[in-house]
Amino acid sequence: MSNITEQSIKIIIAELLNINSTTKELKDQDILHSTSNHLGTYFHRLDFLAAMDIDDQLAEETICDPEYNSVLEAIVRFRNLYSLRLEIENAKAILASEDPWEVLKNFTHFHNYLQLAQTEYQGSELKPDDTVIFLGSGPLPLTLIALCHWHGLKGIGIERDLNRAELSRNVLEKLGLSDQIRIIHGNHFILPLGDECDHLMVAAAAEPKKEIFDYLANVLPGGIGLSYRIYEKGLRRVLETCSSFELPEQFVEYLRIRPEPPVNNTVVFLKKEVC
Repeated sequence: MSNITEQSIKIIIAELLNINSTTKELKDQDILHSTSNHLGTYFHRLDFLAAMDIDDQLAEETICDPEYNSVLEAIVRFRNLYSLRLEIENAKAILASEDPWEVLKNFTHFHNYLQLAQTEYQGSELKPDDTVIFLGSGPLPLTLIALCHWHGLKGIGIERDLNRAELSRNVLEKLGLSDQIRIIHGNHFILPLGDECDHLMVAAAAEPKKEIFDYLANVLPGGIGLSYRIYEKGLRRVLETCSSFELPEQFVEYLRIRPEPPVNNTVVFLKKEVC
């Protein structure tokens, strides 16, 4: 049971409003490239708040009040961009290092991704030499790295930003994984690929979710397995990427694995019905 009171919620809201007032006007490039230490302080504070044990209903009734919608949208934007910044910085550190694997293993969320990859591997019943596609692989494709290096899979990452796609290719080459993982510049509209695919994963930050899944429902072959990641609990659910959308009727959920520390994501597994 959460020990967070309504008074505590009011204090949290005041802190969110303060952070939002400082960050909401920043342009994307300001967040990605600013040398100010304040942005990192705000990000880590939001990380702390997101991890607080707050009753879901209390969070819904207070912080999810419509009057805070614009604040939450701005906070989610800031967190996503700063998370991206950390990935880019880590990717560049890997490229500059004589021991790239050591740099990778020191990444803040490295162990989270290892456990998430294990969850994806077991939940989708993958086996070595299977091929997975990851939509929204980013500049540091840790999910694919974990699945391919430690579980023997083959991977294809789809990244919509050209520079981030190229950065991730360079990282994979530095790690010696270019033969196992390839990165394609594009978005969900390039699916399905001509390559064989045993499982398709959709990143938590891949947006807009409704558009993505509506499109996939129409173009993917029946019987294919998919998974996507969401945040379900307390403040993390409202301070992270939006997880609320309705799946098209063509997809059937067959498994939902909720997180255990250090992981924060619930992984939802789907099958597309065979017509």
